[in-house]
Amino acid sequence: MTAENPYLSLSEKRIIVAGAGITGLSVAAALVGRGALVTFADEKVGAVEGFEVKLPSEITEDDFDLLMISPGWREDHPLVTLARSASKPILNEVDFAWTLKTEINPDQKWLGLTGTNGKTTTVEMLAHILTTAGLNARACGNVGTTVIDSVLSKAKYDFLVLELSSFQLHWLQEAQFISSAILNIADDHVDWHGSFDNYANDKLSILDKSTTAILNGDDGEVVSRTSHWLGRKIFYSLDTPGPGELGVVEELLVDRAFVADAQEAALFAEIHEITPTVPHQVSNALAAAGLASTLGVKREAIREALKTFRPGRHRIELVGEFGGIKWIDDSKATNPHAATASILSNFSVVWIAGGIAKGAAMDPLVDRVWNRLKAAILIGEDRALIANALARVAPELPVYLIDTPAGYSKGGTSNEFMESIVAKASEVANAGDTVLLAPACASMDQFNSYTDRGDRFAAAVKGANSK
Repeated sequence: MTAENPYLSLSEKRIIVAGAGITGLSVAAALVGRGALVTFADEKVGAVEGFEVKLPSEITEDDFDLLMISPGWREDHPLVTLARSASKPILNEVDFAWTLKTEINPDQKWLGLTGTNGKTTTVEMLAHILTTAGLNARACGNVGTTVIDSVLSKAKYDFLVLELSSFQLHWLQEAQFISSAILNIADDHVDWHGSFDNYANDKLSILDKSTTAILNGDDGEVVSRTSHWLGRKIFYSLDTPGPGELGVVEELLVDRAFVADAQEAALFAEIHEITPTVPHQVSNALAAAGLASTLGVKREAIREALKTFRPGRHRIELVGEFGGIKWIDDSKATNPHAATASILSNFSVVWIAGGIAKGAAMDPLVDRVWNRLKAAILIGEDRALIANALARVAPELPVYLIDTPAGYSKGGTSNEFMESIVAKASEVANAGDTVLLAPACASMDQFNSYTDRGDRFAAAVKGANSK
């Protein structure tokens, strides 16, 4: 921290908070507590009790001293451009939380985690390990609970486990991590970052704020793009680990990095103790175990926590098995990389996919999984990307396009749209098949969120099989 740090003197400063969502409201309350004068900039929220709300287009450089950015706002947003041209500092929630932490709870330690997929599950898994070990810890950040609220919590957490999106990392400057992990780097959010390299570089920037990194040795992008980083690198993989690595030997998750003798291997857990027992969840468990080990958590506590951990909703969630057909909700698979892992965990898949692709290409996904597919049911704005890729490599594969019903209203009480999707899947699937909702796309064109999409799928499946 330096005297020039804009977070250190906020009293009477006029601050525009970009976005009146959950994070914006929490940040605004903390800013007011430090004497700042807060105005919201929001195009969708017209009123917030106790605050003035303006359209971004109404704001001039004379209206503010600092801009508190929302992570999803791009560099080319007019308000960001205005702040930069007027040399107004651009703040962000995570760095603000870091500044508050150094003042009110300086002994609190932060661990960071990013990646294209598996972030939320692994962050929650790590927090579960730490609390199982008796540590006062909380998962926060992109996982749902804001970092600022976690820092200001009366619980006075000793450890925060931060899930960090590429958007958050793009703006991050000040925060520092005892250790961090990069789970994977694959095509996602290219529409926001402008290129895959920009996206990857924002992910990799977490290393500049860490002393130890837990890195996925099975991910070629992670391995190649971290080759020149000079910090302590600990790789994990689903293969036999070398000295200083974490990995899998037969049916065991083993540690060769945090042992007294790197020629020896110590047990983290057995594969069957990981739920669900699929390759990418085993990989997530190794990452979480590695991060916990950087804090000195004993392997016995790690194993106990891994045995009892269950992932959250809409992550390879078994909705039910009816007539020998498994119905799985992986609505959180919002990009091709996540959908690939989900499909490859099954063998005969009736795949429900589509939505907003966010600039991601679908051909690499289809090239990997087409021979696991029995049929594809496609929906949403960018479904043609998937349909065209399937037509190229698997022209005989049955592909069904389901349109939204006339008068369909996103978020409405009727579930007719999802019921029609499930009805088509029921026609196609037979005993031994898996009907898998792994859309490879975001949901906002037809649903309120991936949670809404998954809930509607589960309701339609259970409704169809209760008759």
